[in-house]
Amino acid sequence: MARTRGQPPETPVTAGVRLDRDGPVATVTLSRPDVLNAQTPAMWVAMRDFARDLPADVRVVVVRGEGRAFSAGLDLAVARGEGDESFAELTTMPPAAAADRIAGFQAGFTWLHRPDLISIAAVHGHAIGAGFQLALACDLRVLAENATLSMAEVTLGLVPDLAGTGRLVDLVGYARALEICATGRRIDAAEAYRLGLATLVVPEADLASATADLTAALLAGQRDAVVEIKALLAGAARRSPADQQRAEREAQVRRLRDLAGVGE
Repeated sequence: MARTRGQPPETPVTAGVRLDRDGPVATVTLSRPDVLNAQTPAMWVAMRDFARDLPADVRVVVVRGEGRAFSAGLDLAVARGEGDESFAELTTMPPAAAADRIAGFQAGFTWLHRPDLISIAAVHGHAIGAGFQLALACDLRVLAENATLSMAEVTLGLVPDLAGTGRLVDLVGYARALEICATGRRIDAAEAYRLGLATLVVPEADLASATADLTAALLAGQRDAVVEIKALLAGAARRSPADQQRAEREAQVRRLRDLAGVGE
């Protein structure tokens, strides 16, 4: 996404990821274009750390990839056991410790679920494996017409473990999610839209402007109302109808009292 006039200059890249902020909008850019933004554990840690330092007035987070792709997935050197960030270390740790290490990696994705933020993935080119899971971590996905999604972990003998499985089931249902994950097949943008994986599909040249328009529409809503709406919708599938209706009532009472300036 090109920087527009008046936007602050880009910040330095940390472990292959950059965080830029323009008022209430933060942009996370995967910045390893020479390897199609293949991901490493250091990138996941950097994204987790970005979340810890995010100013309280940020309302929308946009996640994008630099260069020709959103992200081609896990850096294969990590999967092959090469280098300092190799997955081979996990096999030498007690299972509980290895699982804790993966929990730290997941935190680089799950902060995008935060109730006080709306997150948007702007996806072009490949979004494979960890790239697909990063897009799924976002609340909304704007896809370029050339976008290709795949949960390819099965081709490496691995499972999706970056908080992507639950999000995928929520969006497409169990049977379709199983088929997508167990085959590792590729999904083009048109199918992604039909399945409910894409909020919008636009020509690649329009990806930045479409994402900016969606961001502006989200910012136009009153922040506390948007936060309450996200919480209502995010929990709806796991509540009974009666519990969901009670949650709506309670949220509305909070909004009415807040708008009227009535304290606790």
